[in-house]
Amino acid sequence: MTKNLTAGPPVRLILMFTLPLLIGNLFQQAYSFTDAAVVGRLLGVNALAAVGASGAIQFFLIGFAIGASTGLAIPVARAFGAGDLAAVRRRVAAGMFISIGIAAGITLVGTLGARTVLGWMDTPAELIHDSTVFLVVLSSGSAALVAFNFLSAVIQALGDSRTPLLFLVISCLINAGLVVLFVGGMGMGVGGAAAATVVAQGLSVALCLVLIQRRMPILRLHRADLAVSGAELRESLRLGLTLGFQMSVIATGAAILQYGVNKLGPDTVAAFTVALRVDQMAVAPLASVGVAMTTYVAQNRGAARNRRIRVGVFRMTLITTALGVLLGGIIYLWGEPMVRLFVGDQADAVVQMAHRYLVINSALYWLLAILFLLRNAVQGLGSTAIPTLAGVMELLVRSVVGLLLIGQIGFLGVCIAAPLAWFFALLPVLVAWVVLRRRLVGDEEAVEARARRETAEAAEAAAMVDAVAGPCRPEVTACR
Repeated sequence: MTKNLTAGPPVRLILMFTLPLLIGNLFQQAYSFTDAAVVGRLLGVNALAAVGASGAIQFFLIGFAIGASTGLAIPVARAFGAGDLAAVRRRVAAGMFISIGIAAGITLVGTLGARTVLGWMDTPAELIHDSTVFLVVLSSGSAALVAFNFLSAVIQALGDSRTPLLFLVISCLINAGLVVLFVGGMGMGVGGAAAATVVAQGLSVALCLVLIQRRMPILRLHRADLAVSGAELRESLRLGLTLGFQMSVIATGAAILQYGVNKLGPDTVAAFTVALRVDQMAVAPLASVGVAMTTYVAQNRGAARNRRIRVGVFRMTLITTALGVLLGGIIYLWGEPMVRLFVGDQADAVVQMAHRYLVINSALYWLLAILFLLRNAVQGLGSTAIPTLAGVMELLVRSVVGLLLIGQIGFLGVCIAAPLAWFFALLPVLVAWVVLRRRLVGDEEAVEARARRETAEAAEAAAMVDAVAGPCRPEVTACR
């Protein structure tokens, strides 16, 4: 069930690996899409706004878990690419220890600090109770979230992107049924929507563990595998916590932007919530290619196949840029009907604001496509400083917009915040890729020069043997 990405046509491999990730990403977006649609239709615009008001804090906590899982899977992919199966299991054990700590931290922060942080963000008084309930319930089940993301990332690091997709599809279908039951049938309010997500993710974890036990012996940990060295644990910590921090930095910027949105009233919060749901669904293909590139680059780096890295990144940059333009056109044409799925025909002001946001953002999806691809390629090479710097750039831009521009130009500031953040985040990533690409070329040239030197030395040695042996070479049957 594993798949080696170090041999074969790069683009075909990447696209085939991306397809299950894309479908999985779309279904994962369906978690929040379903929650918001059911809440908006059954409980009203204010309840929808309450879920949205907690979105930035969700992004901070959940984003950290997702980013950390991606980082923890990079050493696994490298070890697999190098063919060291014992190292694969030790890297998985290291990631497991770190994931347990992350889950405990998210649970504590989310359950104990939710209401306080919502107050700091100036959440409207009529929304704060439901927002707190949603966050507390979701955070209480964070162990399932962390476990599923870690197990999925590890399985994908071995080249299997299809099986986590299957589990996610099953989980999403259950989530859709449960959220209707909990919110509509049992009257559990916004807390029911969060509880449905937790139960569905818990099921996904169980399915991943059954898969590993029955069909992936390479990931079955034994006592000896738990003896992780300090160097291995530090490497996993460095990559996991750095990428988790990177996502949290971006989420902090989103929280500051949400602070500015909250000041514009419940209708604006609802419009922003709806627009984000549609936007996240639209950019799922671009994010999926980025995730695939991390595994592709990490495996090929472990196998010292530098030219494949360069070729794959270049060709996929062209493809995803074109895809970004296509997705932007789709959202421009059909964004408004998608928005009405959440709020119906009775909230025209909300629909108009959400559509305006989508039109402005979708025009620059091609820029986001390049950012996703190059940032994940740089991460796959093991660099953490530059992606973190890119996250800081996003934080600064969203902070300036949230604290200053929204007060001056209103909802237009909300609409331009993301494109501005993408542009400034791309600058350090682009420079880093150019530098790292030159290093890859240099490594290739050094390997080729060494091979030529070894070939020449072997030929020279053979010539010397021939000269000394004269007519009595080994292939001559009789000496004269």
